[in-house]
Amino acid sequence: MTAFDVAAAADENLAVHFTWVQRQTAGMRSVLEDDLVRTECGMDCDTFNAVCRARLERTGAARRIGEAISWFSGRPFSWWVGPADGPEDLGRRLEDAGLAAAETELAMAARLSALRAADTPDGLEIRRVRTPSEMSDFARVNAANWTPPDQAVVRFYELAAPLLLATGSPIRLYVGYADGEAVAAAELTVAGGVAGLYGISTLAPHRRRGHGTAMTLRPLLDARAEGLGLAVLQASAAGAGVYRRVGFEEFGGITEYKPEAKRGRT
Repeated sequence: MTAFDVAAAADENLAVHFTWVQRQTAGMRSVLEDDLVRTECGMDCDTFNAVCRARLERTGAARRIGEAISWFSGRPFSWWVGPADGPEDLGRRLEDAGLAAAETELAMAARLSALRAADTPDGLEIRRVRTPSEMSDFARVNAANWTPPDQAVVRFYELAAPLLLATGSPIRLYVGYADGEAVAAAELTVAGGVAGLYGISTLAPHRRRGHGTAMTLRPLLDARAEGLGLAVLQASAAGAGVYRRVGFEEFGGITEYKPEAKRGRT
């Protein structure tokens, strides 16, 4: 695959990550069009309100951007721009429409056949989420990425649980337990012909113990066992080293844009 092909597959994966729950849950909504994907979770939470996979024509791009922004009716949201998005000056056009770049991360990919193994830290048990109790543990770890913990995240996973626990869900969740306590989490989305990793996180008191590496590898090994060949993810500059050590390489960047008044939340 070329770098553009990888970026396009990553966008398809991201679209499923953002919309699969929302398009099937009462009170949530998604619009998947050839040139744009929009999704909204029914709450003021830009973790789950998003725009992605833009394939806008230069003529008419301003109109489509305006329509997308208006669609959220003032709710906070994030617009993700990656290497395959268009037009090429989409970022500037979003800024002209009143959005601002909140952060830029590395877009990375790895061949699953070339993963570099690492030992699971002593005392860490990684489980794929199969029960409502494990789902609650996953939600609590994710919510702790914010201070104070984001209760909208907890509520989202409460509403999403029936779908995410069902056989055939393309979104698989994992929790890491240390001495019986949920301390780490990760998501694997299978879509676009690739395995997408999202939301790898560890509670602050348990960091720098190898949990993040272990939570990266376990979902990828499961994806490889299913026959998938490529994995993609987004990484901060600070976290990229972890992913490089297990075999990921950069293929571009992805920037998150937000309405100016909503930039305080990620």
